[in-house]
Amino acid sequence: MFSPAAFSLARLESKMMRGLEFDRVVVVLVRARNPNNIGAVARAMHDFGFRHLRVVNEYAVPFESARSAVDASEVLARAASFDDVAAAVADCTMVVGTTAVGERALQHPLHILSEASAVIGEELAREGGRVALLFGSEKTGLSNDELSHCQWLLTIPMEEHEEVRHPSMNLGQAVAVCLYELVRSAGVPVVSEDGGRPAVARAGEVERLTELLTEVLEATDYTKRHPANCEEGQIRRLVVRMGVAAGDVPVWMGILRQVLWKIRGRGEG
Repeated sequence: MFSPAAFSLARLESKMMRGLEFDRVVVVLVRARNPNNIGAVARAMHDFGFRHLRVVNEYAVPFESARSAVDASEVLARAASFDDVAAAVADCTMVVGTTAVGERALQHPLHILSEASAVIGEELAREGGRVALLFGSEKTGLSNDELSHCQWLLTIPMEEHEEVRHPSMNLGQAVAVCLYELVRSAGVPVVSEDGGRPAVARAGEVERLTELLTEVLEATDYTKRHPANCEEGQIRRLVVRMGVAAGDVPVWMGILRQVLWKIRGRGEG
């Protein structure tokens, strides 16, 4: 028999679970310059139930000037500033970049927003899953080096017009649309096809592995012989695409350290 009380309890439990999942979503603004845009992002996060805002900039971010952040003072108060993308996403298991595509030559898998929300939902359903959504500057978007921290990209499909080279959205609008889609699709059950894949390494662990691999490549003179393959972003993308499991990171780090030990002659005798 239908029970209104049971139905209300189920809705409350579902809402609480979604809130816990959304608390593991981090919005990262890279080189955002306009305080009003930062404020609009904070307001969208507050309205849709997201709390963690991180800003990557070379200079101090004028949070106090973000006047458009109506009712979002708590989000701004909790916002954290970082000097680079690597530090901003170090605790995340999935890093997703946003792009308007345009004429950019993509080096990552690309999903439209409706597809992306399902993949993000699957990651959030994992124990310890934390997702970073990267948004670039209002004028230039994310650079190739910044995108090298991402596993894949998402784009918001928009109608193209002849008078515009490629359509793009205001930063605040783009964040609001992405967060709305996450909320909208949160009630859709996520079915994993990987049979219980091991936990993915956090971005900080991937970055340390990337640095150690780069050190090995330099010690073996690979970077001198094949410089075209050794740009920092290229090496990082190579490691990111491997999808290293968290438990495998110490193993790979140990292997690479042993290689360095041998190369540097410490294993002689």
